[in-house]
Amino acid sequence: MNKEIRIEEVRDRKGFNQFLKIPYKLFKDDKMWVPSLLMDEKIVFNKKKNPAFEFCESKIFLAYKNDELVGRIVGILNKSSNEIWEQKRMRFGWFDYIDDLSVAQALLNAVESWAKEKGMNEVVGPMGFTDMDKEGMMVEGFDTNCPMACYYNPSYYPPIIEKLGYKKEVDWVQYEIKANQPIPEKVAKINNLIKDKYNLKIVDGLSKKKIVNRYGQKIFNLINRSFSCLFGYVPLNEKQIKFYIGQYFSFIDPKLICFIVDEKDDVVAFGVSMPSFCEALRKSKGKLFPFGWYYFLKALKNYDYIDLYLNGVDPDWQNKGVHSLYYVEMNRRYIELNSKMAIANPQLETNQASQIWEKYKSRIAIRRRAYIKEI
Repeated sequence: MNKEIRIEEVRDRKGFNQFLKIPYKLFKDDKMWVPSLLMDEKIVFNKKKNPAFEFCESKIFLAYKNDELVGRIVGILNKSSNEIWEQKRMRFGWFDYIDDLSVAQALLNAVESWAKEKGMNEVVGPMGFTDMDKEGMMVEGFDTNCPMACYYNPSYYPPIIEKLGYKKEVDWVQYEIKANQPIPEKVAKINNLIKDKYNLKIVDGLSKKKIVNRYGQKIFNLINRSFSCLFGYVPLNEKQIKFYIGQYFSFIDPKLICFIVDEKDDVVAFGVSMPSFCEALRKSKGKLFPFGWYYFLKALKNYDYIDLYLNGVDPDWQNKGVHSLYYVEMNRRYIELNSKMAIANPQLETNQASQIWEKYKSRIAIRRRAYIKEI
């Protein structure tokens, strides 16, 4: 390893604050960078608040070059994931570095060494503690605004990690859709037939409180069922569900949430979207206080650009056209709100059931990749 580069494990609040500040140092002149909401970042790493620490271990490493802070990485050992998927994998996330191969190598070496100590034989990432965290390194789409719930990285990241022996494990794609385009007539007709055939209902007109109380738990129960076979997914326990209801639903806009329910009022499909917070995060520098809340309140009233956050269909209802129901309903609402563009949440390229946007005027705007290396 280059003697100019020093790796230190974060063990105190001072080091953690340095960890949080690194993107602001690296990307201060990058116009496409969207800061994370610092309040959420702090909660994710709070062992008393994030239930994932009941089955996860983590280590945070910082890189210094000639005593200058130049990178960071988090190693994550998700014991539940390894048990469920019968693997011996160490995850890495929050991986940021200057355009210097030796810096990235030193950071990955730190995680790989810890992985070996723990008896792991593979390292994979970028991933988080759970599937609800940010995951996937951008490999395409560097000219597209990253949604708040996704990683941003500059274009020099992928070539560097690939030179260090990491290879593609899986890709996610994000579609960009003209939000106010007319609903295809053929799709609208099919949707009406599906609703009538299965006696399904679109829920509308509920307050935020009623949505959370009536459907919050049901949504995450559905997520557990519908995501169970997807890459790296670990079912959320009751503590995590409560945690994510608080985290995800704190900013929800009832006009941008769609539920499809059956005769028993059970959720069979849902879609959650939000106005884009890109500019609010940039102007506030990721802080709600003391004045950042103003930009977020302003963003909540601007429906020009929409980010899709979560969606899912109960496995018992897949392959029955139900995916199309909530996409069309959201499309209808975007038209009513005069929205211009929407960007979908990352969807596994192998998950063909979720690629409904191919039936619309759309494009793959961002491609994300999980890399893997045997150690």
